[in-house]
Amino acid sequence: MKTLKLFRCFVLGCLIPCAGLSPRAAVPSPNEVVWTSPSTNHLGSMPLGNGDISVNAWVEPDGDLRFYLGKTDAWDDNAQLLKVGRIRVHFEPALFAPGQPFRQVLNTQEGSLEVEFGGEAAATVKVWVDANHPVIQVEAKSTAPVEATAFLELWRTNRLTVATLQTSDIFNSCPTNDPRYAPTITEPDSVLSAAPGRVGWYHHNSKSVGPGLLAEVQGLAGFKQVDPLLHRTFGAVATAARGARIDDRSLRSPRNTTHQFSIFVQTSHPASPEAWKTAMDRLITRVESESYETRWKAHQAWWREFWNRSWIQAATAGSPAAGDDAAQVSQMYRLQRFVTACAGRGAYPIKFNGSIFTVPPPDGNGNADFRRWGPGYWWQNTRLPYLSACASGDFDLLRPLVRMYTGEVFELSKYRTRQYCGHGGVFFPECIYFWGPMFSETYGWTPYEKRADKLQESRWHKWEWVGGLELCWLLLDQYEYTQDKRFLQQTVLPFTTQILAFFEQHYPTNDQRQLVMHPSQSLETWWECTNPMPEIAGCRAVTERLLTLPGSPISTEQRSQFRRLLAQLPPVPTRQIEGKTALAPAASFAQKCNVENPELYAVYPFRLFGVGRPNLDWAITALDQRTDKGHFGWRQDDLFMAYLGMTDAARAGVVERAKNHDPASRFPAFWGPNYDWIPDQDHGGVLMKTLQSMLLQTDGQRLFLFPAWPKNWNVEFKLRAPYRTVIEGVYRDGQVRSLKVTPKARQADLVSEFPL
Repeated sequence: MKTLKLFRCFVLGCLIPCAGLSPRAAVPSPNEVVWTSPSTNHLGSMPLGNGDISVNAWVEPDGDLRFYLGKTDAWDDNAQLLKVGRIRVHFEPALFAPGQPFRQVLNTQEGSLEVEFGGEAAATVKVWVDANHPVIQVEAKSTAPVEATAFLELWRTNRLTVATLQTSDIFNSCPTNDPRYAPTITEPDSVLSAAPGRVGWYHHNSKSVGPGLLAEVQGLAGFKQVDPLLHRTFGAVATAARGARIDDRSLRSPRNTTHQFSIFVQTSHPASPEAWKTAMDRLITRVESESYETRWKAHQAWWREFWNRSWIQAATAGSPAAGDDAAQVSQMYRLQRFVTACAGRGAYPIKFNGSIFTVPPPDGNGNADFRRWGPGYWWQNTRLPYLSACASGDFDLLRPLVRMYTGEVFELSKYRTRQYCGHGGVFFPECIYFWGPMFSETYGWTPYEKRADKLQESRWHKWEWVGGLELCWLLLDQYEYTQDKRFLQQTVLPFTTQILAFFEQHYPTNDQRQLVMHPSQSLETWWECTNPMPEIAGCRAVTERLLTLPGSPISTEQRSQFRRLLAQLPPVPTRQIEGKTALAPAASFAQKCNVENPELYAVYPFRLFGVGRPNLDWAITALDQRTDKGHFGWRQDDLFMAYLGMTDAARAGVVERAKNHDPASRFPAFWGPNYDWIPDQDHGGVLMKTLQSMLLQTDGQRLFLFPAWPKNWNVEFKLRAPYRTVIEGVYRDGQVRSLKVTPKARQADLVSEFPL
């Protein structure tokens, strides 16, 4: 783990300098991030977004506004998730000069960024990404007239060979040729020409070799899919009130005291460039049919509703704002939730390795499209930004994840399971592209037809099949919270039935009629296993939970299947350590290759051990004896500690996590790179779930309030719980000052360490 010495995050009411960057100003409220100096470059950007379209915006020392645009479905023909582009807005005369007052505010409450420039030409610039429409708005006002010009700053102007930075780049793209020799080529963007009053550009995938090649090599050609990359077209068009197109890449708003730029962002698939332009024209007409003021009010209303769903605001009792660990943790919780909302309502799930907020890396490589560990989805990483969604009430942010994994990818996985294993059910590989095939480097290049063993060649995930079980658990969480019976019948039960069927049909039974899960592995860490903890705990937890669903929603056939599997499951693996029983990674395990703690999956996500559960000491012993430790990236020690009721340890871990942001990034909730990339969404995702779990945990009907909450941390909170329950309260100075449980009948299910 990296130790940060020169770079530190700011907390409420505190001004802490950051080496190599301009000083950060105090944060006047939990809703704002405030800077009092411009940024040197893109590493000083602030994030904005509407769930699908992102902005990394910063103001440079000359007063120019610059920002990158991202989108959740901007996949090129290599399956790289590209930035859409970059725009500079230049003001003449300049709005800022050294020594003048400057204030830049990210207002998370209303999803906007506003810059106040002092001096004689006092001015403001506001940026927001419309929560309800695919458009970015830039509005400038000044006391003295200025001229404003938007410039397209495109870097994909010629065919680019993607440079290799490190070993993990082998996953950087979908192959289009011999992987040993062929470089990854990024095709150029196309700039619109002769567009009166507009400037714009698009990226069109005129070729797509990868999906067809992967289907052929991996034995998936019999599963018919529309090519997910071919003819995908994405880009943007900028307009301006009273604007005049100067050339293909610049749009001028004439000298005035007000300026208004609109940047419309569109993806069409499959579509020709002409079809994309037609769709863009329709989009602009539709958005402009509503007034700017009407859309701004609706945008504010969306963010008000979002923040009213839930909140956690903490402060250490008797502590000054400066150096208040509780305040800093809750501030980072809010900022991470904001970043998640800015990227979580798009066509595809959040990318753990940077989301749609990547910028060029700080090592000198200028490729804004680069992200370590590539364009695919690794389940163990992808799940982490979503763990907190139910307790936050952010069910809309779950939809892209559920849609991808339970939709066409599920159907392809069903086909793949039959092809590879010769039986029914579904297994999910750890690493897939967004349309379902495995990574080329994971499956290997020996064609399917020439293999005796049809499974992937890479041992890192060859028998790692816990992902489907974890998604079963997350789907059951969503149903338990929402009580959406249609979701249960149409999504949860069809999915869970197939996932569980795989384990029953894939493994043999021994003389005791128990499944013997071998060959198997325990996550990426233990490669030679029998009966691995994640799969054993997952099968047991999911089947038990299904069998206890109230109201008998499952059929007689499904109930019989679940009971049969439960009866065949071997016991949860344990071992003896210094005379104590501890949870084990598997019944037998060898060849350690990574640094995860799979034995603790019985604590989280599958919650067989923990607060209110028997044999808690088995789990605590396993935690104490773990060999790999840390509170950063995808590591989950602090989350495990919260679920074991270890208040002091959980507090220390989550505080350490909140202070460990990327030293090169000015924004305090841009984490990483850790194991992944910047901003690391796993790091912040674990932080959010840990803080929630310190405050509230659920187990069936039971509601554990303050199960790992420090007594000297005051807090105001509102969180969601199963059965459409909302819990809102205030804990201050050792006492619960107010508590509201909706519906009231659920108050009888509360279990608390503190008097209520």
